[in-house]
Amino acid sequence: MSPTIERRRDMLARSGDWLVIKGTLVGSPDEVGLVLEVRGADGTPPYLVKWLRNDHEGLVFPGPDAIVLTPEQKAVADEQQRRRIDEMQRAIHNHSLRSSPVG
Repeated sequence: MSPTIERRRDMLARSGDWLVIKGTLVGSPDEVGLVLEVRGADGTPPYLVKWLRNDHEGLVFPGPDAIVLTPEQKAVADEQQRRRIDEMQRAIHNHSLRSSPVG
């Protein structure tokens, strides 16, 4: 996660927040889900989450590999990721232009 996104010490969420569970294997994607309901007291788990990957809804008791992002924090993280991808694509494109044979 980006340095601009701070980890909350206590797992607290509100409906509309995002739950991100970090991938545990190299190359495995993070699991991202929308918090539909908070069933614990004062924002504590369990959370009813709708997962982006497959639209499955399930009750979740997040572990230490999970973070909660507000919609604003998720928007910032998404934009940072888009920028990184754009920069990488530009670098690949520029490299291929330099290494193509002149014909």
